[in-house]
Amino acid sequence: MTIPHVMLNDGNSIPQLGYGVFLVPEDDTARAVSEALELGYRHIDTAAIYGNEAGVGAAIAASGIPRDELFITTKLWNDRHDGEQPHAAIAESLEKLGLDRVDLYLVHWPAPANNKYVHAWEKMIEIREAGLATSIGVSNHLVSHLDEIVSATGVVPAVNQIELHPAYQQSDITAWADKHDVRIESWGPLGQGKYDLFGAEPVAAAAAAHEKTPAQAIIRWHLQRGFIVFPKSVRRERLAENLNVVDFELSADEMAAIDALDPGDGSGRVGAHPTELN
Repeated sequence: MTIPHVMLNDGNSIPQLGYGVFLVPEDDTARAVSEALELGYRHIDTAAIYGNEAGVGAAIAASGIPRDELFITTKLWNDRHDGEQPHAAIAESLEKLGLDRVDLYLVHWPAPANNKYVHAWEKMIEIREAGLATSIGVSNHLVSHLDEIVSATGVVPAVNQIELHPAYQQSDITAWADKHDVRIESWGPLGQGKYDLFGAEPVAAAAAAHEKTPAQAIIRWHLQRGFIVFPKSVRRERLAENLNVVDFELSADEMAAIDALDPGDGSGRVGAHPTELN
């Protein structure tokens, strides 16, 4: 099985399908990541605030997989934007991960009430220049935040990781990303249970047509939209199922029908709003 890769705007390549460890308990993380790596995942997405970077690091160390075959992402939390805190934060994350660099480092949220996200982005650029992160990007940034950090620094993020699923597609952000050659990473890609996306007629029909599960049909939709996607599970059988999405392709009609599941009014959001989480 070959996981597709996409190119970032800085010339680096990233696996399009990864394993995210949001809400995976620290005690379960090493096992879950080890199983993911055994199954063929090579892209692991964690964050300082998840409290499980050490578990990810333990799994990496035990895997025996060459470092250059892995793609590891972690994130800068909201209380570390000011002063030299971003440098201290990446040092702490690298120590927990047991690595000398991450492949991608993200500003986790803009935290606009603190008004330090431009400063945080300036420090991310320094972190990349110091070789502590190969690529840098942001997460949960709206167009206004993106415009401001690019205007201030001239540096465009490699990725923006945002909540994205068929019922909430954030077309304004994805359009900005297309214009600026920024890759979108989808968190909560299956709708996080708020919507019965699995039972939605276009999803169910596509799944049946290709003899796949609804979850596999949705993950395939993300891949064909060009998004980088992180389905989450701690069950080995589900990890394997989520990876088994590269042997079929949704038709243009199937893609359009799933596209149409977004009501377009923003009601599909499940997680926090970027203007409110500080």
